[in-house]
Amino acid sequence: MTRLIRFNKPFDVLPQFTDRANADSPRATLSDYVDVPRVYPAGRLDRDSEGLMLLTDNGKLQAQISDPKHKMPKTYWVQVEGSPDQHALKTLRDGVELKDGLTRPAKARMMTEPAELWARTPPIRTRQSIPDTWIELTIREGRNRQVRRMTAAVGHPTLRLIRYGIGAWTLEGLKSGAWDELQVPNIETPSRPSGKDRRKTPRRR
Repeated sequence: MTRLIRFNKPFDVLPQFTDRANADSPRATLSDYVDVPRVYPAGRLDRDSEGLMLLTDNGKLQAQISDPKHKMPKTYWVQVEGSPDQHALKTLRDGVELKDGLTRPAKARMMTEPAELWARTPPIRTRQSIPDTWIELTIREGRNRQVRRMTAAVGHPTLRLIRYGIGAWTLEGLKSGAWDELQVPNIETPSRPSGKDRRKTPRRR
């Protein structure tokens, strides 16, 4: 029976189950939080980013979620330095010219600090003379460190990056470091189920 896990990855946790590159001083990995055998990440989330990861034991479902050709939307809460104006937001929406080419059209809007936001350890570094702002950004591609490069390109470096949603699945109700099990969708159309559909109570190791 196919399993699909929703996990809220904390900051400074590797998006994998082992850290073979640092055997002498291993870093935190998924195995420190998720005690489910034979499930693997459907896509990556950088060590210095937080938020939603999906894990499954079904290779086809894993590909449906993670392969860029399916253009599954990914929504991020992004705390940036400064206050983006309408021109910066329009550039994010229309496409940002990066070293590896123009980004696809995206959704971008200003937002208030999320009410359910958890404290990050360590906290971000801010400068008293420069304000910071939260934006919500939804993209349909997955280039390396794309969101950070996009906000930097419009003059607003990313201070904190949280992935809130993948398709219709979201972080709603899931604490940092916790996981729960989702209902498995039709593998042909994984973006349709609600991110709120759960079969188990959130757990934390």
